[in-house]
Amino acid sequence: MNIGIIGLGLMGGSLGLSLKKFPNNYTIVGYDHNKEHQKDALKLNLIDKLAKNFNEIKACDVIVLTIPVDAIIKITQALKDIDHNCTIIDFGSSKEKIDASIPIEIRHNFVTSHPMTGTEKFGPTAAIEELYKNHIMVVCNPEKSGKRQKEVALKIFNDIESKVVFMGAKEHDRHAAFISHMPHAVSYAIANSVMKQEDPKSIIALAGGGFKSMSRIAKSSPTMWEDIFRQNKENLLESIEAFNKEMQLCQKLIEEEAWEELHHWMSDANLLHDIL
Repeated sequence: MNIGIIGLGLMGGSLGLSLKKFPNNYTIVGYDHNKEHQKDALKLNLIDKLAKNFNEIKACDVIVLTIPVDAIIKITQALKDIDHNCTIIDFGSSKEKIDASIPIEIRHNFVTSHPMTGTEKFGPTAAIEELYKNHIMVVCNPEKSGKRQKEVALKIFNDIESKVVFMGAKEHDRHAAFISHMPHAVSYAIANSVMKQEDPKSIIALAGGGFKSMSRIAKSSPTMWEDIFRQNKENLLESIEAFNKEMQLCQKLIEEEAWEELHHWMSDANLLHDIL
């Protein structure tokens, strides 16, 4: 089975590495507009070969889109003449607008998915062989995908050892805003608030594990996350509003020296780790 991966960064490169453990099952064909990414992907053995052109990717049995959401939406229009049996899998971080953009004539080809994994690093050099292992792979609106396409996608997800969860695209986007997109916004805000101090270097010199953990994802690609924030704007704003209410409550309890109530507020937050 020929697997065409469009986008050879962290997600695409890691997928290639994971599937190359099955050389008898898959041939990994890479495609990326970035020439350096192409060279790195070959050098790092993330793929078996580079596609010479887009038509070579379109001829693959499976096409995986590991590119920003806006690019996924744009590229769906170039896939209208894809083979009826081809499986197209997208790894976009927001699903509702992608789902709505897919031409009706190839909707059965698509398995819209989102791997709930990643790091703050990007590019082919960030690829990790077991990035997807034991992590959730959300498959959205599976009833719109063809039977063959679902079977192919689930086989691939099983081979990379992901845990598949099914849900609607609208439901996914709201959940993703709270557990992924809003935390990135918070991390960027933490980083900026420190950097805008009179002497940020002194503050950073004192930074322990807590600060480093909370600011780590502020190193994520601004290009990619601007795209995600724009595509999931309404849900993101709702999640930021919920976060701001909690911060305002924390501030109020400290100002009023309501230490016992503050203690209860913190204890409530501890309960999160009972379900993680």
